[in-house]
Amino acid sequence: MKGRLLAAGVVAALMMLTACGSTNSTTTKVKVTTPGSGSSASAASSSQVKERSTAIGTVLVDSAGHTIYWFAKDTPTTSNCNGSCATYWPPVKGPVTAAPGTSLPDKFGTIKRADGTVQATYDGHPLYTYAGDSSAGQTSGNGLKASGGLWWAMTPTGTIPAKAHPSPSSSSSSGSGGYGY
Repeated sequence: MKGRLLAAGVVAALMMLTACGSTNSTTTKVKVTTPGSGSSASAASSSQVKERSTAIGTVLVDSAGHTIYWFAKDTPTTSNCNGSCATYWPPVKGPVTAAPGTSLPDKFGTIKRADGTVQATYDGHPLYTYAGDSSAGQTSGNGLKASGGLWWAMTPTGTIPAKAHPSPSSSSSSGSGGYGY
């Protein structure tokens, strides 16, 4: 069973690498905003963010417990994961807030994506989840190279996780796994 899941994950990752190879090369500057206390967040599953302890350290997760990621190619005002890339790395719809009892050192905001939708940001990073994380608490997207850049789990401080790559127990691959490291 574990071998089948690993094989399915590898196939999905390879498809993602192929599908996400190109993005729009034009950059549009947009205003970054932070939700005010009177803003009403949508009822989307990612509307509240909290912290979770994982094998790679403490990361931010959506209300379903799925790890939130950031893309090294993005800027504070522009997502560089569009089209088929966003199928594998779904943008976290914004605005979002910290869940009750969660105190984070940085601020949430939003950007307007190329398709006109609003995407949540944290510490100046547009936020995503990863389709390869099939259950809460997984961090299989951390350290992946796809769409011409690296993907990282979002930490409360907005830095690369202390354990930058998944532990050996998370993956049976000891090499690059075809991700182009």
